[in-house]
Formats: sequence, structure tokens, C-alpha cells
Amino acid sequence: MTQAIQPQQRGILLSEAALHQVKSLRDRQGTDFCLRVGVRQGGCSGMSYMMDFEDTSKITPQDEVFDYDGFKIVSDRKSLLYLYGLMLDYSDAMIGGGFQFTNPNANQTCGCGKSFGV
Repeated sequence: MTQAIQPQQRGILLSEAALHQVKSLRDRQGTDFCLRVGVRQGGCSGMSYMMDFEDTSKITPQDEVFDYDGFKIVSDRKSLLYLYGLMLDYSDAMIGGGFQFTNPNANQTCGCGKSFGV
């Protein structure tokens, strides 16, 4: 796992590699999107992670916003109960590459790493 960017305490942590990757993906879209991170019921362990770009105009007062050098990560407060302290990392390895979630709140995870239970 790479080092997290932590200039201030944050509810969702990003590694340098993850920040670089999400900025690169956003730049390909050609729009100033934020990254919405959340959870939903489902997956092999009970809850699964959600992550998608969203127009910044959809940020509501009920959302928590974490700023990473001008790039915003957004999570609704209910999801943040399960995600607080989450470390989002990225690897470009051929096997096991992609985004990886390290969630200190999970007491079980599935083999693919995309779902968890509390």
C-alpha cells in the first residue's frame, strides 16, 4: 500500500496513486466532476462499495466533502458511518490491480475486496 495523503484529518483517505488515477480518469471526462464514494446493501459480505464521478452541483448539505488539492471526494453521512477511515489505494499491477479499499470498520471482506461486512 502506498502512503496516504493526509494534510489534515479526513474521513476518507487517498493514496498518491489513487489521487493520480482518479484525477486522470476525471480529466478524460473533460468535466469538473467530484468522486462520490458510498455503500449499498449487497455483495458477498453484506455491503458493497460504490464509487462514481458526479457533477459537483449534486453535492448537498447532507454530504461530507473532502478536498484533495482541488479534487473533491463526497460521501453521504450514512455511508460515512461505514467508511470513516477508509483508505483508497490504486495499483496498476496486471494481477490484483485497480482500486483497493482498506476499511478499518469492516470485520469481514470478500475475496475480491469490493464488499464487506460490519
